[in-house]
Amino acid sequence: MFTRRSLLRTAAAGGVLAASTSLLPAWARSANAGNTGIFETRGNAFDLTIGHSAVKIAGRSGHAITINGTLPGPLIRFREGEKVTLKVNNTLDEDTSIHWHGLLVPFHMDGVPGVSFPGIKPKSTFTYEFAVPQSGTYWYHSHSGLQEQLGHYGPLIIDPAGADPVEADREYVLVLSDWTFEHPHKVFARLKKDAAVYNFQQRTVGDFLKDAREDGLGTALADRTSWGAMRMSPTDISDVTASVYTYLINGHATRDNWTAIFNSGERIRLRIINASAMTIFNFRIPGLPMTVVAADGLNVQPVETDEFQIGVAETYDVIVSPTRARPFALVAESIDRSGQVVATLAPEAGLVATAPLLREPPVLTHRDMGMDMASMDHGSMAGMDHSAMPGMDHGAMDMAVSVPQGHEHRMGAGVDNVAMVQVSRIDEPGLGLESVPHRALRYSQLRSLTPNPDTRAPGREIEIHLTGNMERYMWSFDGVKLSEVTGPIIFHEGERLRVTLVNDTMMTHPIHLHGMFFDLVVGDTDHKPRKHTVTVKPAERLSFDVTADHVGDWAFHCHLLFHMHAGMMQVVSVLPRSAAAGMDAPHRDHMTSSTLPTDEPPPKEAPMTGMSHEGHR
Repeated sequence: MFTRRSLLRTAAAGGVLAASTSLLPAWARSANAGNTGIFETRGNAFDLTIGHSAVKIAGRSGHAITINGTLPGPLIRFREGEKVTLKVNNTLDEDTSIHWHGLLVPFHMDGVPGVSFPGIKPKSTFTYEFAVPQSGTYWYHSHSGLQEQLGHYGPLIIDPAGADPVEADREYVLVLSDWTFEHPHKVFARLKKDAAVYNFQQRTVGDFLKDAREDGLGTALADRTSWGAMRMSPTDISDVTASVYTYLINGHATRDNWTAIFNSGERIRLRIINASAMTIFNFRIPGLPMTVVAADGLNVQPVETDEFQIGVAETYDVIVSPTRARPFALVAESIDRSGQVVATLAPEAGLVATAPLLREPPVLTHRDMGMDMASMDHGSMAGMDHSAMPGMDHGAMDMAVSVPQGHEHRMGAGVDNVAMVQVSRIDEPGLGLESVPHRALRYSQLRSLTPNPDTRAPGREIEIHLTGNMERYMWSFDGVKLSEVTGPIIFHEGERLRVTLVNDTMMTHPIHLHGMFFDLVVGDTDHKPRKHTVTVKPAERLSFDVTADHVGDWAFHCHLLFHMHAGMMQVVSVLPRSAAAGMDAPHRDHMTSSTLPTDEPPPKEAPMTGMSHEGHR
């Protein structure tokens, strides 16, 4: 953190720009400032400077780490297959980096310090060079410490080499984000002391009486007792809420009324990017249907819907065609419904859409706890050691002893729950959207526009559990955080494998795999949606198939920034055929089988100054 004096001194030296509407990049300006759609030209050479900037958000002054002095950063746009050069100048007094989220780049250009390159040292320059075999809507951000939360992110569009199958008369980029005037390291420190510090939506006595009237006193008491035994709250939906966050669209808060304009009957393409650090959004345009045409940059068969949940780091392209000359509200509501940001889609600048009221906050259920016995099928208890549960009270479901065989290590200091009932939730729209009175998008509705490039059946399966301890704010895969991992997850070049994710926590996690797209298993089809980030619901068992065609080391992590910072990250190493052939079988199949002892004190946390990558080899 830098002081006011040092900030003023840097400003005097010309290193800090005071943010205002005129200093926003053209793509992020409102219609009031002349934005009638994307009009910046594409290129193949870009100069990017990372530095400190003064910013003004919702009328308050703050400071940010920005790219070329703007928040969000400049739009990077080029054409599929072109070789691009991106020269990054680091003016900070600390290391920085840029990760090209979702782009199929050589691993040493992926931009993850300690995994794919050393990082960009202070007062130095690093040049990225690559050509990518893809098109679509993507974004870029820092992978150093918590810089992403400070504003270090921006949009990236790759135009197809040939004709674009998506026809539109006009297009806008909508970058959703969350901004805090508290320094992110302070936010993280508060979460470590009390994970519920920002949760002001706890259930009250009034809620209990309401539940007792509707469900009966015994049911209400049993529900409260089970949550108390878990030392969890059913309103713990988001770690960081609107109590500290200001939600933004293109750097604008609701009060700024960012506006996009249209002519009646036009096909408007909205490229929606969730570039937030910790916020999963529910996006809707009341009164205006949306047709989803792309997910995570790749085209899908058009699906009409009224709302969708967009996880951190996901992108969706939608087409809207307003036929009435009136303003429409572009609404991004946080998953916990503690806050929202609203912009306007209107036939002319200056109009303001009516912002809808926040909806009732969602509440976690026994299904989210992994204890919904009604959802249990014959496979849900497979591998469960029933002898370890003598006399178990099936009403209270003491989770401390219900541990599947082979995963006992996950009940260490970093794990406070194991989902005994794992369910497929691929056909659910996301927490809070189950009972909305309109259509809500489900992953099961998505189909790739073109056939999947690899339709082989997977020859191997890896099961990875998403684990955590909310009380201690520890996050991990298989109960082992990054700093304690003994080696990478091994893929073999050219193999087709299935990765199954099991969410043992009661939070929704957006999981991102660098360097490869994967095919989300949504049924027996060769048009599975191809994604790089997937949102895994509480107690969900979800699978994707992936072809290991990019040799190198790749980050694999939860994209909730503070979860990754706390250890919910590992490394996937795609070994060339020659290297894989020379490894002993137990070592090459899975190198993340180390356990976290339950009879020893928890390991020390990574330093607050940045993410610890020690021990990941």
